[in-house]
Amino acid sequence: MKKLLTLLAISGMALNLPAQTFETDKITGDDFEKVRVQIGADFALQYQSLEHYSDSLELIPLGKGINLPTANLVVKADLAPGIRVNLTTYLSSRHHVEAWVKGGYLLIDALPFLHSDFLDRIMESTTVKVGVMELNFGDAHFRRSDNGRIINNPFVGNYIMESFTTAPAAEILFRRSGILLMAGLNSGSLKPALSGYHAGSGTYTAYNLHEELAFHWKAGYDGEFGNTWRLRATLSGFHNARHHFGSLYNGDRTGSRYYLVMKPQTGNASDVDPASSHMTGNWGPGFTDKNHSLMANLFVKAGGLKVFATWENTRGTTAFGAADYGFTQWAAEGLYYFGKEKQFYGGVRYNTAANLNDEKVTRFQAVAGWKLTENIITRLEYVNQQYRDFVTYRMADAGFRGLMFEAGISF
Repeated sequence: MKKLLTLLAISGMALNLPAQTFETDKITGDDFEKVRVQIGADFALQYQSLEHYSDSLELIPLGKGINLPTANLVVKADLAPGIRVNLTTYLSSRHHVEAWVKGGYLLIDALPFLHSDFLDRIMESTTVKVGVMELNFGDAHFRRSDNGRIINNPFVGNYIMESFTTAPAAEILFRRSGILLMAGLNSGSLKPALSGYHAGSGTYTAYNLHEELAFHWKAGYDGEFGNTWRLRATLSGFHNARHHFGSLYNGDRTGSRYYLVMKPQTGNASDVDPASSHMTGNWGPGFTDKNHSLMANLFVKAGGLKVFATWENTRGTTAFGAADYGFTQWAAEGLYYFGKEKQFYGGVRYNTAANLNDEKVTRFQAVAGWKLTENIITRLEYVNQQYRDFVTYRMADAGFRGLMFEAGISF
């Protein structure tokens, strides 16, 4: 520990300031002198006051109180001009109370070790990212809460259907004059495996990475006009023809913000364990065998007004090819920031997701927030989520609603 503290003192600690709204800015490396280690952390806490109901299920009783506090630890190091390594650890989460690693990756914005003027010119507009990391599919993942890191999400809850996962991957991003192009390859799952066992049949299966590779991409425009206007429009794709456990729609290992909602009574202790069903309030295909997804996003900033919209469509088969699925999701939010330093804001979000069986979930969120500093945020959210025409549970009237108060610190 003494050696670590000495290293940090020599290298210099830097604040883990809130990230950019979307992809991080390029690292120029102009000020690089030696290896520098940066340490940051994220903390979040919620007070939950929700009620849930169903006309066909007997749900567990829900009280009002503080949820499990969550925290992240972030370690970054500048290794050379334009080259940075990042490691994120979940210190405490809804799904795991112990510390465990989210992922780590190498970010390359320059290639100084190759001493090539030609490659240096290419890298002026190019970023390479390699490691176990959050996949850059769509823009919604930039505006979500990630365990203890809530600073980039203006609301408490994320989307109903979350296309978010970490996986071994490589991405190449090109940016010039507002044009944005990205191509990536990934393992398709946060659970890499070489072999699997099927309890039902008592058989084993070998898993080969080259047979399960997934491809993801993004194309769009991101431009600023003056000091107050910004327009960003992107289209993204994710394509995986075969996988034993594709995790794009089941990759959030930390859990949703709405604890224990819609959990039926089964007479087991796990009914009231927040970790046993850590995705409560979410809905989607879960793990997949085959998956083809598209997401379109639009972001507009005009003075204190921010608008963000999402359309998402996914088709494929569930885990082990058990059944065909198809989901379509829409979301739109409007936020207005005011105050001397735009530290106060208010806004609403409407989110809806439906499948091929015409089962549908809608969520309305209204929020009022206060960003005390660039590193501290508090907010109060009203949420109303409804489930309609669910064949599986024969629910004609079900849902949850109420208030959530959340506070977070990121540095």
